[in-house]
Amino acid sequence: MIIYPAIDLHDGKVVRLREGDLSQETVFSEDPAATAQSWIDQGAEWIHMVNLDGAFDGANENIRILESVAKLDVKLQFGGGLRDLGALGDALEAGASRVVLGTLAVKQPETVVEAVARFGADAVCVALDARDGKVTTHGWTALSTESPAEFGRWLFAGGLRHALYTDVKRDGMLSGVNIEDTVALARETGLGVIASGGVSSAGEIERLAASGAVAGAIIGMALYRKKISLGDALRAAKGSA
Repeated sequence: MIIYPAIDLHDGKVVRLREGDLSQETVFSEDPAATAQSWIDQGAEWIHMVNLDGAFDGANENIRILESVAKLDVKLQFGGGLRDLGALGDALEAGASRVVLGTLAVKQPETVVEAVARFGADAVCVALDARDGKVTTHGWTALSTESPAEFGRWLFAGGLRHALYTDVKRDGMLSGVNIEDTVALARETGLGVIASGGVSSAGEIERLAASGAVAGAIIGMALYRKKISLGDALRAAKGSA
């Protein structure tokens, strides 16, 4: 199981939000590349980077940061504000190894199928983030009508193989990841589901890994608040906390 330290970008800074709310923002660094290097030095092979500016208003102000971090020895999973195939291509060209679609996937699901065909299944991921059992859009501010499992099965049939799952109410809260729903989503859809939102302990990571169904886990606030070290998280993902 892969561990993805999270780097959320807002106004060029590394931040974390509570429940996806910009009014509940904490700034942790003004140097994203240095933050990325610190995770690499601690053993990270992948980093999950989110362009919050793009997620909330459609702008892509953080592509230059993506380019600088992509020069380091790490793979990048990048999302936020990718509203069309051109933006996906730009992010991949800038150095992302995989792009994450959110609002675009819900509003234009056929675009996911086209993206997989154009860029390859390993380069595309969809954020099946949910609040009250429904997939959210527009930086978690709006609800769709579909459940993550319903949408996930359709996407898998269209060629998608990677997905994120966030229980939005748990994101940034250090309240524990929604293990049951994450594992169920992976088993019900066949997707390589990456757990996100609320991961707060090595024990949770061990349980996700032990399921044999979950492909990875994104860790944000717990790392920045030093509730867990990246080394402990990596060991837990291998079953040896």
